[in-house]
Amino acid sequence: MKVQLENLVLHMYKSGLRYPEAVREFQKAFILTVLQESNGNQVRAARKLHIHRNSLRRIIRDLQLDIRAIRAAARRRPPQSERVISLRKTERAT
Repeated sequence: MKVQLENLVLHMYKSGLRYPEAVREFQKAFILTVLQESNGNQVRAARKLHIHRNSLRRIIRDLQLDIRAIRAAARRRPPQSERVISLRKTERAT
């Protein structure tokens, strides 16, 4: 992982990306990844990041992240064919 990060940093540097822009892009990617893993739940994401929920909300606002898509994806129900069927339901039917 360290090698991949070093390669990414080298690529960003050689492409002319300035330090503040690089830090901002890293923050965006990191925060969005944790939010996706938390299904858009900011309280859980803040705990995983070891920061206060209000700090996470401020970072989201400062980075101008639109997390509506993450929340919407987390709320979608899987298709009927992919849902787990409870054994109790099938037992009742028999």
